[in-house]
Amino acid sequence: MRIVLFTHPFFLNSQSMPRFANMLSNGMLERGHEIIVWSPKARFYKLSFAKFLKKWFGYIDQYIVFPLEVKIKLLNCKKDTLFVFADQALGPWVPLVKNRKHIVHCHDFLALKSALDAIPEKQTSFTGKQYQNFIRNGFSKGKYFISISKKTQEDLHNLHRDKILESSVCYNGLNRPFTPLQRDVSRKLLQQKLNIDLCNGYIMHIGGNQFYKNRTGVIEIYTTWCSMYNLNIPLILIGAKPSEELEKLRKESLYKENIHFVSGLSDEYINSAYSGANCLLFPSLDEGFGWPIIEAMASGCPVITTNKAPMNEIGEEASFYVDRKPIDIDEVQQWREDSAKILGKVINLNALERAEVIEKSIKQAHKFTADYSLNAIETFYKKILAV
Repeated sequence: MRIVLFTHPFFLNSQSMPRFANMLSNGMLERGHEIIVWSPKARFYKLSFAKFLKKWFGYIDQYIVFPLEVKIKLLNCKKDTLFVFADQALGPWVPLVKNRKHIVHCHDFLALKSALDAIPEKQTSFTGKQYQNFIRNGFSKGKYFISISKKTQEDLHNLHRDKILESSVCYNGLNRPFTPLQRDVSRKLLQQKLNIDLCNGYIMHIGGNQFYKNRTGVIEIYTTWCSMYNLNIPLILIGAKPSEELEKLRKESLYKENIHFVSGLSDEYINSAYSGANCLLFPSLDEGFGWPIIEAMASGCPVITTNKAPMNEIGEEASFYVDRKPIDIDEVQQWREDSAKILGKVINLNALERAEVIEKSIKQAHKFTADYSLNAIETFYKKILAV
């Protein structure tokens, strides 16, 4: 196959999407296919010295200059070329190849659903709503799609404005290795790195400050658990630096000395962090997929996540579940207590019970290897080219 892969501009400095694009590119190259990457270059973007202008200058590069370049490049593209979009957020470019063989990868529709006022916890500005509508109009010109979960596929079919000819679910595969490491060794390594006493283990969360990651809920569950069980086990939140709201919540907790935010932790320590943790506490409000669930399970770390698709779709019987944090403030305290009881159950697993959970987790994680994912994607690519 000859594949043209559309990717997000490198000058946006995002992380997850470039990793996914690299997995696609390298995976298809290893399978003997020709890959050409098309992505906007930073022309106007690099001319702006004012931070607030960079976004708008970047839009010029992405939605005015780049489409002109694509139209010129298309003149020399063979008819059997497959055009692949690494993310549905690249939708504004889909109309450029709507009459050619194409596939759009879909990850999550959280931003679009927020723009449609479908997520009470997140409000979108007027300009943000127009931008999401711009993206939606674009990917709605597409006919062939791959979604990373059944939930994402369901959202796609609800939000697409035209007719979808082919739609498949191909679960994500781990794009870097995660294996069960020795728990004591992992804890010692992380303790030396962070200078935090981890001899009794720790409860782990990993993620950014996006509203749907529910980091506030993580602290609320932990604080409630501490008050109920009185155990000296710290909470480690790995990822972005805390927002003002999170820092305030930490300071207000009676157990603030045991709540630690860790940012800038390199990839080499993440596998160890999972392996040394008593559990991953991941009560997201929503996800497109939920990478940490698979990473933790592959590392031999019990997972507590939200009993909602796609989290329970990915974790299946290998994970423990809490309800989604309620919107009604009068119901939140009960949610904290119920969730804290689940956390207590996992922390108090005996050696045999923990071993059984870890065995289930590793077995479940094997369903989400990079090869498994890439093989499914390759099969769908070939199917669409043959249509």
